[in-house]
Amino acid sequence: MTKSEPHPNEMLSSLRTNHLTFEDVAHGDHSHAVDGVADHPHVHSEESLRRIVNRLSRIEGHVRGIKVMVQESRPCPDVLVQLAAVRGAVDRVARMILDEHLTQCVARAALEGNIEVEIEELKAALDRFLP
Repeated sequence: MTKSEPHPNEMLSSLRTNHLTFEDVAHGDHSHAVDGVADHPHVHSEESLRRIVNRLSRIEGHVRGIKVMVQESRPCPDVLVQLAAVRGAVDRVARMILDEHLTQCVARAALEGNIEVEIEELKAALDRFLP
């Protein structure tokens, strides 16, 4: 991690929303929320969160590098190649999150008898995420 990149804990604290606090993320516990109302606990390991945040930090640094390339008027094809690399990296992070959601959250909802609600939430998220 370079000096200009934020510490992973700073990245975690920047993820605060009305239902997600730094303490929740640091302990791997937060809730999905629909209209600000949490419907079930959402637990992930500290290691999993750290892996995701570290990947996002690397992506952030890569994007800053692309910004410098543009500012230096580097060739468009070079910039496009780097943008494609960032897109791939973001897609891989999304896949990690989706895999974890399916194996933990959806599986837990099935055991608790809340699978329909969880599937609807997942479909809504995928509608926003997928082009």
